Amino acid sequence: MLFTNANLFVPWVGFVPGGFTVEDGRFREVFFEEREGGTDLKGAKVLPGLVDAHTHGAMGADFSDGDPAGLERMARYLAKNGVTSFAPTSMTLPYETLSAAFATAVKLREERPRDCARVAGIHMEGPFFSEKKKGAQNGAYLRLPDYEAFRALYEGCGGLLRIVDLAPELAGAVDFTRKASKLCTVSVAHTDADYEQTRAVYEAGATHLTHLFNAMPSIHHRKPGVIGAASERESVTAELICDGLHVHPSSVRMAFMLFPGRICLISDSLRCCGMPDGEYELGGQQVFLSGGVARLADGTIAGAASNLYQDLRNAVAFGVPQEEAVLSATLIPARELGRESEIGAIAPGRWADFLVCGEDLSLQTVYMGGEAL
Repeated sequence: MLFTNANLFVPWVGFVPGGFTVEDGRFREVFFEEREGGTDLKGAKVLPGLVDAHTHGAMGADFSDGDPAGLERMARYLAKNGVTSFAPTSMTLPYETLSAAFATAVKLREERPRDCARVAGIHMEGPFFSEKKKGAQNGAYLRLPDYEAFRALYEGCGGLLRIVDLAPELAGAVDFTRKASKLCTVSVAHTDADYEQTRAVYEAGATHLTHLFNAMPSIHHRKPGVIGAASERESVTAELICDGLHVHPSSVRMAFMLFPGRICLISDSLRCCGMPDGEYELGGQQVFLSGGVARLADGTIAGAASNLYQDLRNAVAFGVPQEEAVLSATLIPARELGRESEIGAIAPGRWADFLVCGEDLSLQTVYMGGEAL
């Protein structure tokens, strides 16, 4: 299949006129000259399909339910909304519950229906967290870092687990990081750690920071803490929620300056994403969605109710250049999941998952494997 007259997103460059061919569901050739024939995209902006490295649920489904039908429903919603690859993200729960959920991700990756987003990995958010900064995580299931338990989960899903989170101040965090980082990305999350404690796990091999600014100490000029330790290391990529609720627009702009070329936009969406206001469940706790804001009964902001495509457009509306925002929702999360050779860019050999968009990034058509959904 030939696609011509597109305005292609090229990582680290921007939008460039060109086109591409698709064969067996993958990009075969990408070119930057005029050609005729094939499908004329009429000068539309064409992005790689978005990659959400941190999403718990949507359309009433939560990954941690361990329900294959629910995960498929979630994946179908994501694809329809321009998120063509994702890492279903677990909560702080018993290991046996996590194992059951992980099995559903393996099944969907192997059997993916054509209109479902691809499972690019699993993000294990918890249970190795601080009680003080647990946020919407269930404190009853918090545990100290346990490499053997992690390794069993990792092997049980055939290595599909691509990101594991932990709080650096917990006993054993450095040793856990040293071992786990040889298998997947290790991320700092839900932590009250100081600068030195955080620096120690980054030196041990951690390279990621989960939802920057949320569930961690604020930066202080005499106590740089987690944010200071992460921002000064070029190997560390920081997640950012751009729903307009978790992080103020000014702080969104600040994040892109603190982590130049190292922001990974995420949704952190819950089962209430795509659903009406009402009462929902998260990790065994009640969540109340009202006016687009999801909170626990005590008022704590839980995850988000928006999808990554909405967040991408929010980031641009907040003042982030389109090119930076798109990179942060495509190639950067693909890299954090170790899938940059498969997804995240319009380049030969990658899956031909792409989005045809208006000048303002309004979504027009989603393609997966070169076929329109």
